[in-house]
Amino acid sequence: MASSAVVLGLTAATVLVFTGIGLFAARGRIDSVETYISARDSAGSGTLAATVIASMMGVWILLSPAEAGAAFGGLPAVLGYAIGSAIPLVLFIPVGARIREVMPAGHSLTEFAYARFGSGMYLLVLLVSVFYMFIFLAAEMTGIAGALALVADVPLWQTSLLIGGFVLVYTTYGGLLASIVTDTVQTLVILPLLAVGFGGALLSLGGTSEFHATVVSADPTLLDPTFGPGLQFGLYVAFALLGANMLNQGVWQRVYAADGEGALRRGMGIAALVVVPMLLLSGLFGIAAAGLGLTESGSASIAFFLVLAEAFPTWVTLAVVVLAVLLVMSSADTMFNAIASVVTADLARLLDDPDQRTLWLGGRGLTVAVALAAMFIGAQGYSVLQLFLTADLLAAGVFVPFLAGLYTERLTGPGAVVSGIAGLLVGFAYFPSLRGLVAAVPGVGSLLPTPSFLLAFAGATLVSAALTVAATVLGGADADLDSLGREVRALDDPVADGGSEQ
Repeated sequence: MASSAVVLGLTAATVLVFTGIGLFAARGRIDSVETYISARDSAGSGTLAATVIASMMGVWILLSPAEAGAAFGGLPAVLGYAIGSAIPLVLFIPVGARIREVMPAGHSLTEFAYARFGSGMYLLVLLVSVFYMFIFLAAEMTGIAGALALVADVPLWQTSLLIGGFVLVYTTYGGLLASIVTDTVQTLVILPLLAVGFGGALLSLGGTSEFHATVVSADPTLLDPTFGPGLQFGLYVAFALLGANMLNQGVWQRVYAADGEGALRRGMGIAALVVVPMLLLSGLFGIAAAGLGLTESGSASIAFFLVLAEAFPTWVTLAVVVLAVLLVMSSADTMFNAIASVVTADLARLLDDPDQRTLWLGGRGLTVAVALAAMFIGAQGYSVLQLFLTADLLAAGVFVPFLAGLYTERLTGPGAVVSGIAGLLVGFAYFPSLRGLVAAVPGVGSLLPTPSFLLAFAGATLVSAALTVAATVLGGADADLDSLGREVRALDDPVADGGSEQ
């Protein structure tokens, strides 16, 4: 086991370096709230791909795919995770172009929900998206805290506070611009570290032939691409990831940050191609952990790091600590900025001609509050995969009627709300992790069907989709999609750059 002092020192050095990069990148460039929350038209295709990869691929890629491979179905479960992560990015190519067309001066998905559907759907989307971002943050803090506790016995609270605190420093100062710059640098470091880590693990375990023989002798289903439970997991996790990412404000921000439709198309396409091998490599660590018998004590959620401790010398472990810290930083700063952008855009609409400082303080203040709560949850040591699946279920039930509003004028606000809530009710009825909560309602427990993750996610998505179609056909709305762009204004009045002079 590595020394806790060494690991904490390395973690502190890593966060300090990237905090410095973020502060330097934003210095003198944040001249308005608009720039702070949107960085509009500033990212070319390469930069967009890098920031999307880094922002979406947090430390969960070292934990959840590996846990899926070890405990939820082996290779087909990992393949489902990898392909399911790429599908939303491909879908964002046409959807992103449509978002920019319908609401060119927009900032957030809640802003669109209010302008298109009214207050009911706005509140539903707001609750789901903010809850998802909070859970994403909490899961990231949980993941890195658990990883450092394993490799160096670092107390959970120290890891959460150190990383979360420093990420807050540069994101509250530099906004989305700082996040995009640090994401780009982090991606250039993350990709080779992940490849070297997996390559080193294979060599340490005796090469591909020895790896295959060890896993097959332990449990041949782990490498069977037709294994039923793995295929089932891969299918429902694809539903989960699709809904979650379509309601991910961090991705919506990057749609607006793209320097034109061409950059959006190429950037999202590159990111979709890159994330598949990233998740496959991570997931194979989980399969290796199960094959080596390292997860028999119920520790599948840290399978990646169990293999790391088994196969690597201490210096390699420290390199992967850097990888894990960078992954957390790249996704945490995205969520911090996403929360700030939602709050700031909504304050601009709700308040009567608010000044720039009010918007600045409101957005950053709530971000700090959410960040502190996420750090607290991260110090409790919950399952990262379970946290994500809970948040993903909410998104699965809401994203279809929400996105339908981009394309049809006939879907009403009440129709969208009913479709979303009906999907959520179906999901809750089948979702194993919420079984106790739903069953606690008097008279409901005996009516619940047999729990199933697949039916929970597929049911939530398909029921909401079917009702959305019905509501569209029967709807009497005649929304003017062309008018949405006129209802949303840019927030580009001058404002002082994080602490600089007025």
